[in-house]
Amino acid sequence: MVSMGAETLFVGLILSTIMVELTGIYPGGMIVPGYVALYLDQPLRLAGTLIAAILTMLTYRITAHFFILFGRRQFVLLLLVGAVWAMLLQLVLPSLGVNSVAWRTIGWVIPGLLANTLLRQNRVATLLALGVTSVGTFFVVRLLGIVIR
Repeated sequence: MVSMGAETLFVGLILSTIMVELTGIYPGGMIVPGYVALYLDQPLRLAGTLIAAILTMLTYRITAHFFILFGRRQFVLLLLVGAVWAMLLQLVLPSLGVNSVAWRTIGWVIPGLLANTLLRQNRVATLLALGVTSVGTFFVVRLLGIVIR
């Protein structure tokens, strides 16, 4: 039996592929909408992930002035910096009196994947595609759950 998480990621991947084929816009990375769909009921966690992705993107822009970053180097740096921001937010927020559990990011890789896509294409289009694909994934998985039972 496949878990609901695995089903959600699979449906998210399919809908991401359809989104890219129809519009040419990547929804934050091919696997990101599936993960976002898993956490649609936790808006603070989504916000924390978006904040980490934006901080990752800003860090990259500063770092790019000092290093030659493109291709694989850029991608790896974004993943690493995204993970660092995710961990830092989890460590720093409690000392500010903020509930870090509610604001923690969706994993350590998702902020870097999202930042990578935000750097490569229009930010508004990316976030809209991510929203549409994630909500679509959420509803398709719920519909499949009803039909299969």
